[in-house]
Amino acid sequence: MEAWDAAHPHAPLAQQEVVITVPASFDEVARALTVNAARQAKFEKFTLVEEPQAAFYDFMSRRRDELEREVEGIRLVVIVDVGGGTTDFTLVEISPTLRRVAVGEHLVLGGDNMDAAIARVAEQRLVDPSAGRRLSSTQWSQLVQAARVAKEVLLGERAPERYHVSVATEGSRLVGNAFSTELSRTELEQIVLDGFFPRTGRLDVPRHGTRVALQELGLPYAPDPAITRQLAGFLHTHNTGRPDAILLNGGVFNSARIASRLVEVVSGWWPDAPSLKILEHDSLELAVARGAAYYGLVRHGMGRRIGGGTAHAFYVGLEKNRAVCIIPRGQEEGDTVDLSGRTFNLRVGRPVQFPLFTSTSERVATSGEIVPVADDLHALPPIHTLLKGEEPKTGQIPVHLRATLTPIGTLELWCVSDVSSEQWRLEFELRGSTTSQVETVIESMPPRFTEARAAIERVYGGKSALNASANISPKQLWRSLEQTLGSREQWRLPVLRELWSALLAGAGRRRRSADHERIHFQLTGYTLRPGFGYPLDEWRCEQTAAFFSQGIQHHQLKQVWIEFWIMWRRVAGGLTEERQMEIWNYLKPHLERQLAPIHPKQAPKVKGIQPEGLDEMVRLAAALEHLPASTKCELGDSIAQRLKESVPSGGPWAWALGRIGARIPLYGSVHKTVDPEKASQWLLLLLHAYAAGVESALFAIVQLARLTGDRARDVDDDIRSRAVAAVRAAQAPPSWERLLTEVVAMEAADQARVFGDTLPVGLAA
Repeated sequence: MEAWDAAHPHAPLAQQEVVITVPASFDEVARALTVNAARQAKFEKFTLVEEPQAAFYDFMSRRRDELEREVEGIRLVVIVDVGGGTTDFTLVEISPTLRRVAVGEHLVLGGDNMDAAIARVAEQRLVDPSAGRRLSSTQWSQLVQAARVAKEVLLGERAPERYHVSVATEGSRLVGNAFSTELSRTELEQIVLDGFFPRTGRLDVPRHGTRVALQELGLPYAPDPAITRQLAGFLHTHNTGRPDAILLNGGVFNSARIASRLVEVVSGWWPDAPSLKILEHDSLELAVARGAAYYGLVRHGMGRRIGGGTAHAFYVGLEKNRAVCIIPRGQEEGDTVDLSGRTFNLRVGRPVQFPLFTSTSERVATSGEIVPVADDLHALPPIHTLLKGEEPKTGQIPVHLRATLTPIGTLELWCVSDVSSEQWRLEFELRGSTTSQVETVIESMPPRFTEARAAIERVYGGKSALNASANISPKQLWRSLEQTLGSREQWRLPVLRELWSALLAGAGRRRRSADHERIHFQLTGYTLRPGFGYPLDEWRCEQTAAFFSQGIQHHQLKQVWIEFWIMWRRVAGGLTEERQMEIWNYLKPHLERQLAPIHPKQAPKVKGIQPEGLDEMVRLAAALEHLPASTKCELGDSIAQRLKESVPSGGPWAWALGRIGARIPLYGSVHKTVDPEKASQWLLLLLHAYAAGVESALFAIVQLARLTGDRARDVDDDIRSRAVAAVRAAQAPPSWERLLTEVVAMEAADQARVFGDTLPVGLAA
């Protein structure tokens, strides 16, 4: 934007009408994220257009004078857009009207995957795979770039028989120090043409469970890399008949060999019909950008517009596995649907959820129609909200839904009161990923839950509760709750969160005694752990976070401090980065003093109340995964020094070091993991500590040596092999060794070990 404004000072970019292209398969959450990004970039006037449509707009704009002749006899065009990271399919009907009739599902599959597959073959020649050797992340990046060039050369015009690729070695020599090998044209055809564009039948469906070099970045790649099978499945799903023409888009099709293979396969699905006509592009790289610019003119009446409305139908989930259609497929932008005939009874002041679904199938549903939730409905992250308003005596507000497909192509959803003028905008969850209904359903409470809530109120209620004959002491509260609800290990997430609500209501009275404060910290942490996994947990954690600045009333007792730190460790996963930094800024000076190389009593004393419970303070600091990597490195080095001094006595040091240096965080961003070089240093120390008798070091070793599939995070293979040997020698659980040798998800028991506590029943691993 700054570059534009410098070149055009009298026409700032923020004041221009901007067209932003998105994959046709983007769901509503992805579109909403794009809109948020545009607004953060200070764009004021913008709209979205699907990239395959933009490519077709470019085709039309470049052939405006002879367009009728170019599309004569063509009824249906299939657009195949294969970019670097995604593949998009779109069907456009030209006759009798110009409209988009279908789009495909989102496929994370493209040219990058082809390059990775080629690089994998080359890597097997550059290093010794039998010894478990791999290139470093830097070398791998070089090889992938070389593989991309090899693909373009060997599958291009007048291709040579062989192509030489090389990767610089990592040593002190600066010149002439490289691995090298050759790739043949035949090999490239097998990898790319037969692997990604194989000759398939028209009724072949995408396969599941097959992976070909598709996990290098840990992304949710399509299980079947065969683009031809994906296209066959798309055409079969929409059952629109044989397309008459094909429009190819994306840099992959700069290779005439790839383009001709795809056209050959698709034409072969209808052997008795003429070959598909290819709609030619002037530039595969610029088509989408130029088409987007032309679309901006079309919006002002200067050209033909592709109709068809939204490619997705939108549904809101109801009880009994049903859903109501709010926006039917094909609805045009700017239209509003008011479902005043469908009433929902909602309670204000407590969490509620709206399950959301989209569909691109041929199922025809009208606004307000109720349908069963079937396989053709794709679940979006449910909208979780807490409605604030005046609560009626019944505790419920009758509301209905109103939906608008905005002019920029996104969905607005409103909850409208049937008894007042109140209305609430329902916001999409943009931070999380799609979660299953098992995790998000709001369950009914156990039959005796009212008794359990009353027990909490008798301990933390007002004066009337203190004077009640059935009053119980804080020390009796755990026992009372278990007598009413059963063993605490079996309390499910809905029960835990409702107990938390009762505790929050009495939080102001937790300071009545040391036992009141200690038990309140215990229960709050237990009922809100791990801070995520249930609707509105983010809101609950923010309410709880206010406790931190209030501090501890009975700070002279170590056990109260310990429960205070344990509570924050338990809920850390639900705290924002700002809240975690608030905790860290308090902990930092105290930890620096107590972990200093000199004796703590000789280190400068921090002013104010002196916290106790060093072990739990360290565990809490290690659980703050939103801290910057540089901060984690400093903390980890201090803990590593204490680990050296404590061998073989143990302590929290090994667990904390494993948590700080973990290759895959429990809840945090992978961008804040410490670098593999630092993790390797700690890993060698942990191997030494384990050999010296620190049993807790073994699982920490597993966390630091875990295989992620991302070379930028994985430690060196030689060090990992030592970790594997230690795990095998210890006869550790088989799941530990799998974490070191395969890219697999962590089992629930191991997740709890990382967490440092049991996890609630109902929290999916």
